[in-house]
Amino acid sequence: MIFDKSPTVIGHRGYGAGTLTPPGAAAPVAENTLESLLAAASAGLSWVEIDVTRTADDHLVLRHDPTVEGGDHIVDMPADASGLPLLTDVLDALPADIAVDVDVKTVLEDAVDAPSRRTGPLLLPVLKREARRRRLLVTSFDPALLVFLRGGLPDVPLGLLTWLRFPMWHAVPAAAGLDLQAIAVHTGSCGFEHPDSRLRPLEHCVDVAHQAGLDVIAWCPAADRAPDYASAGVDAMVVNDVPGVLTALS
Repeated sequence: MIFDKSPTVIGHRGYGAGTLTPPGAAAPVAENTLESLLAAASAGLSWVEIDVTRTADDHLVLRHDPTVEGGDHIVDMPADASGLPLLTDVLDALPADIAVDVDVKTVLEDAVDAPSRRTGPLLLPVLKREARRRRLLVTSFDPALLVFLRGGLPDVPLGLLTWLRFPMWHAVPAAAGLDLQAIAVHTGSCGFEHPDSRLRPLEHCVDVAHQAGLDVIAWCPAADRAPDYASAGVDAMVVNDVPGVLTALS
């Protein structure tokens, strides 16, 4: 079991996707920053999610998109030029009682270095250190990265991220077959909000995933739909509206 309670609320990129103003702040906090992560913790969350990608000089930084403002690709620039927070600096400053879902954004260029894969070897020692002092979950759309990390992180749960064109009837057996511990499914890809009538009810999908030994994480439900996902039995929710979801579930 990854989470202590069901459903666990995980702050998406910290307090949310950069549009919310925490109590006492004058403006919204930028996503994927220490300030946003601390705001989520202050709101009562025990789990936060961050996005991690690699720079040209092989540093790991926090960023969801593959580019910075202006369109330059992060993988083409050194960390100092990106202006983005370093993963190690953020983790060092984040209290150890806050668990972290590390969403790893691999890039096309990683394939050139297979099987060693540059992002994976950079990340592995950082996660090994962090696993000794805080709870971790590592998620990615990249199954090859997850397979690589499994060998070096046997006790850290790993989860496969899914999106619209990789439906649950493919993703659940794929995650189980890769010996992962979780599947994280965007709400547009499942249940109440998916337009494809062939999809089973979300409750059924969650039940099958649980039978396969997988925790199910709903990714970005709206606050007013959070109780529906809780009723369907999901184990956790990665949310953009931290205060809204907490109120809806209370």
